[in-house]
Amino acid sequence: MTALLTGAPASVELAVSGMTCAACAARVERKLNKLDGVHASVNYATERAVVHLPPGLAAEDAVEAVRRAGYDARVRLRDDDSRAAHTAKVDDLRRRLVVAAVLAIPLGNLSITLALVPALRFPGWEALCVLLALPVVGYSAWPFHRAAVRTLRHGSSSMDTLVSLGVLASFGWTVWSVLFGADRPGYWLGFGTTTSGADAVYLDVAAGVTTFLLAGRYFESRSRRSAVDLLAALAGLAAKDVRVLRDGVERVVPVAELRVGELFVVRPGEALAADGQVVEGDSAVDVSAVTGESVPVEVEPGSRVVGGTVNQAGRLVVRATGVGANTQLAQMSVLVEEATQRKSSVQHLVDRVCAVFVPAVLAVALVALGGWLAAGYGVREAFTAAVSVLIIACPCALGLATPTALVVGVARAAQFGVLIKGPDALEATRAVDTVVLDKTGTVTTGRMSVVDTTPFTGVSAVDVLRWAGAVEAASEHPIAEAVVRAAGADLPAVTAFRALVGAGARGDVDGHPVVVGSLASMAVEGVTASASVHRWLLAEMASTRVLVARDGEVVGGIALRDTVKPGAAAAVARLHRLGLRTVLLTGDNAVVARAVADEIGITEVMADVRPAEKAAAVEVLREKGHRVAVVGDGVNDGPALACADLGMAMARGSDIAVQAADVVVVRDDLTAVPDAIVLANRTLGVIRGNLVWAFGYNVAAIPLAAFGLLNPLIAGAAMSLSSVLVVTNSLRLRGFTPGG
Repeated sequence: MTALLTGAPASVELAVSGMTCAACAARVERKLNKLDGVHASVNYATERAVVHLPPGLAAEDAVEAVRRAGYDARVRLRDDDSRAAHTAKVDDLRRRLVVAAVLAIPLGNLSITLALVPALRFPGWEALCVLLALPVVGYSAWPFHRAAVRTLRHGSSSMDTLVSLGVLASFGWTVWSVLFGADRPGYWLGFGTTTSGADAVYLDVAAGVTTFLLAGRYFESRSRRSAVDLLAALAGLAAKDVRVLRDGVERVVPVAELRVGELFVVRPGEALAADGQVVEGDSAVDVSAVTGESVPVEVEPGSRVVGGTVNQAGRLVVRATGVGANTQLAQMSVLVEEATQRKSSVQHLVDRVCAVFVPAVLAVALVALGGWLAAGYGVREAFTAAVSVLIIACPCALGLATPTALVVGVARAAQFGVLIKGPDALEATRAVDTVVLDKTGTVTTGRMSVVDTTPFTGVSAVDVLRWAGAVEAASEHPIAEAVVRAAGADLPAVTAFRALVGAGARGDVDGHPVVVGSLASMAVEGVTASASVHRWLLAEMASTRVLVARDGEVVGGIALRDTVKPGAAAAVARLHRLGLRTVLLTGDNAVVARAVADEIGITEVMADVRPAEKAAAVEVLREKGHRVAVVGDGVNDGPALACADLGMAMARGSDIAVQAADVVVVRDDLTAVPDAIVLANRTLGVIRGNLVWAFGYNVAAIPLAAFGLLNPLIAGAAMSLSSVLVVTNSLRLRGFTPGG
């Protein structure tokens, strides 16, 4: 890429590799922002950096700055397969984890048993243990060693530094013991002397630390990949090609060649390539992929349409008003990516403490080594004290604090239909005070159902529904499907069927012409509605109303509504008992929204909110000081879910919503929402307790090790005990009961 010598600041996107924690992203961001005139934002979740370059700087300058920080970067192109790169990284971590786990179990049994029970030893047992540990320390733990070298090379440290040193120290001490410690007397433990060779036991420390922490890194990487999946899914909704109408001729071109003001053709079943205005044709457009609303929108010349929606029926000619980055779909992607940059994690606390903890531990180990030598003791005693400090400080319990609680909490949640994606969700629940619920597909079923049939003449309601069902059986409209379901089986045959403009249809039933549709459809067919029909249409605006005419006379009306899910009212009531405020957010009109809210007990309604405005509505609540949880299911809910403090998606909704959310409700039951909030709070409490114990244990034990009161054997045992206590504390979450 050539240098940008003139003009306004340009924006370039970099793919950054080598980051292992949020501190890495912050380090890269600081390095980039030190360049004159550069403003950069680094997203650890997606491993991308957006860099605004002033005139005179090129993308290569930004890439070189990232490399000087100890990481690698390249200019990211539009067609980059970020998911493939993330998948390769996750696969690599999985392979390393498998090797560590497979070898750690026999290694731990062998090293501990044979070290403490001389009668079971055989010639070369120590060498066998070293050979079993070598792949774990060298191959499996390599990501920690590599990250430690990178940070040390740039004068800093991280949790990886301590992990690497602890693993290498325990392994190195074992090798030293095997090679040079054959005649050692053993250690005094307070109740007797250990057997010769007991200090070769630390290989299980190296293998155990590597396995546990690698498991945590693997699950973290899988979680972070969801951000890339979300952006890819949003991009996947957009059409790749478009039928541009130029000089009266349709030409299929890449969507990138479409310009504002150009006309493009959309055939039935095709996705709209851009935002625009219909100039020719009538059709129904399926907007569910973008708005989450189940009923297709009828469009005609002059109607506004959105890219990513699907044309269902007739041919449309559309004038493009928003293309490329200016489409509503592209803006959703931007909102989601910006929102992921605000995400924090409980694990960030570990990184912040390690920034001080790691250098302090290294200093204590060096002081212990020098102090023992200065006091006249031998190299063996001095080295033992220093290794004891590193082993006792090795953050195995810190690494277990979050993943073990997550595993138990997530597994328990999965048993009652809730998937918690990671610690971000747990951290967010503690301060949530407002729950915003999407209407269609979340609070309601998303399917229209007949709620009332009213006859206007001497016919029965059963006949009205039967005639309407016969005609609608030939239609694929969602309203037609609801009418047919309500009418039941054994419907009479229909002839001369014809679909009408404006959500209607007509046909001959039992030899009589029957028209089903809106008031406008009746007018087009020459059917006049009486005053009583008009009164019925205006009586209640909270339902969709369809008229049925027979022999040129309106004989009845059918009211349909998107029905509320069972359990929605109970879920809202429980949220209120938890002290949470509830808000219903929907694109439907205020009358419909109010009716649904009253039915389930929600007092606050935000209606007539367009898809692109949902995230803004959530931001308004956050700006007022509220901590907001959003529950949704549609693509249009994706940005709102991502920018909320806590995003919760119904799993039966769109893939976009599921990927944007922090918590996924697998079962189609809103009562799982308060269950998830309660369990997430308890899991977060366990994680916090684990971290307090792990840090407190290290702070208390390190001085004992430095003064020689803890030899490496006891240090390893104490470290293992700390890990056991953390795991035991996490297992308490198995007793959580939904609905409590």
